[in-house]
Amino acid sequence: MKIAVAFGTRPEWIKVKPVVEALGDKALVICTGQHVSLLNGSRWDVHLKPSESQGGNRLDEILANCMLRFPNVHVDALMVQGDTASVLGCALAAFHRGIEIIHLEAGLRSFDLLNPYPEEAYRQMVSRIAAVNLAPTELSGQRLKKEMVPGEIHIVGNTVLDSLLPRKWDDRANDKVLITLHRRENQGQMVDWCRELERCAESRPDLQFVFPAHPSPKVQEAVSDLSRVEVIPPVDRDQLIDLILSSAIVITDSGGIQEEVAFFNKKAIVCRKTTERPEGIDTGHTVLCGEPDKLVTYFLAELKNPIVNAPCPYGDGASARKILSILETRYG
Repeated sequence: MKIAVAFGTRPEWIKVKPVVEALGDKALVICTGQHVSLLNGSRWDVHLKPSESQGGNRLDEILANCMLRFPNVHVDALMVQGDTASVLGCALAAFHRGIEIIHLEAGLRSFDLLNPYPEEAYRQMVSRIAAVNLAPTELSGQRLKKEMVPGEIHIVGNTVLDSLLPRKWDDRANDKVLITLHRRENQGQMVDWCRELERCAESRPDLQFVFPAHPSPKVQEAVSDLSRVEVIPPVDRDQLIDLILSSAIVITDSGGIQEEVAFFNKKAIVCRKTTERPEGIDTGHTVLCGEPDKLVTYFLAELKNPIVNAPCPYGDGASARKILSILETRYG
């Protein structure tokens, strides 16, 4: 058995890493290279170096680069994780070469092609050509069944939680508020979000507001005027988990952080109109805030009872072991 595993961003690496480690020398790791500067600690066998930007559409360039530079490899299947342009590009390249596709974290849906954009569409497209769908939750598996996707469907939990199991019971002072905002659909309102973050910080001076700012120019420009919120460079995985553990509440537009916060039984205010992870809303781990001018109200309300006494809906921290068993049965 030989499985190619493709990733390009730091969140993707965090989620494929447990599977890569479980596969050992049965994995051929392909890096598509969007976040190389943030990929400390990752490893790869093949690097699809991005072509020089021609000043066109960035998504077009990523997609074309993955398809045109996909390596000539002899593998049983290609695993892609999530919803980025490189996920779709590599999946299409494998499809054109007759290589089976394994979709890790399959079945997440918001049913709104603009939120998250363009990820919602990419996920749906990959589902139509995947041979194996590794769904994190029962709900995501049910959605795939309703769509009558042609591939196998397995409920495995989310691999992002595998590395968190040893820290499940860490005890920290909850004196911080972690903030992560960077999504494409929020960048046009980033100044408005930052204004409301300042108001949140003003309302609770006893809490330390920490914002590891994404390197996106639009994010960097917006955070430059923050004074009550501490803006720091992007942090590594361990530092991010330390910040989650030390936070009274988390403000984010990230997908993966919603899962991590729920694993530690805390709350996340999600600065998006919708989420493809609605399980956290049902358990009380997630609160949607679709507009900046509602953020302070939600923030103060949720701080009154920030601890959630409900099981994490996204898995138990043993996903990689389940996935390895599935792959060995199919390709072993």
